[in-house]
Amino acid sequence: MTAPTGKSILVTGASTGIGRASVLALLAAGFRVFAAVRSERAAAALRQDAPSGTAGRLETLELDVTSADQIRAAVARVEIAVGDEGLWGLFNNAGITVNGPLECVPIEGLRRQIEVNVIGQVAVTQAFLPLLRKARGRIVSTGSIAGFFAAPALGPYAMSKHALEAFSDALRREVRPWGIEVSLLEPGAIATEIWQKGATDFDGILRAPPPGLMEKYGGLIQALRKAAAHSAKRAAPTEVVTRAVVHAFSASRPKTRYRMGTDSTARKLLSRLPDRWADALVAKAFRWD
Repeated sequence: MTAPTGKSILVTGASTGIGRASVLALLAAGFRVFAAVRSERAAAALRQDAPSGTAGRLETLELDVTSADQIRAAVARVEIAVGDEGLWGLFNNAGITVNGPLECVPIEGLRRQIEVNVIGQVAVTQAFLPLLRKARGRIVSTGSIAGFFAAPALGPYAMSKHALEAFSDALRREVRPWGIEVSLLEPGAIATEIWQKGATDFDGILRAPPPGLMEKYGGLIQALRKAAAHSAKRAAPTEVVTRAVVHAFSASRPKTRYRMGTDSTARKLLSRLPDRWADALVAKAFRWD
């Protein structure tokens, strides 16, 4: 493991969940962290919960990854702070989920899903690459098991995470000449606020379902709600992700992929089955046929 003294990392999507937990873990590991949040309330909560003695190494900034103006402002602020040392790490963690069968997903919702989870990650990476090149730094992105296994009614989210698989592979090969390492996290079910948000989203869909949704896909929606509740109970703690994040930014030779969570390996094996076999197993699991 390399010594983190003086090394700076920018974490997007740091208000909640994996991003927030990773900020605290990176601070505890000795890094200086720029935590990108969406509100002052989230910033204040992070500052309050920062490990003892690390307050001077935490800076919060407002950053919506879909806002070109906010990205430029973040780059300017970080550039002044890090100077000639450059930026050691970028953790592309910001993301949202859009749920529902593809036949019924509002196109504006699908656009938002891709805009935040894919285009936003590329835009932030492009903007910070000059600073990362100075430091011969690291780029880590939050993928998902959905990036290699697309479950029914989670198509938009899976599409965005499949895209991050390609993004990470292409980027890793492109920046190799500058010694920049690129890693992708592939977590399964992790105990974060995303489960409550997902349940709320499904409740919203059921209160005002698009025409034909329940007639065609009602059984699938109900099965998914039960499956999500089951997964939430078995979700792995955030520490399994934060350990991987710290390793990716600290190890002399980080992994290109970090798979974690009790269901991640099972989904990977399922994804390697012939398509028709996998389809039949999914239909049986959800009683959707």
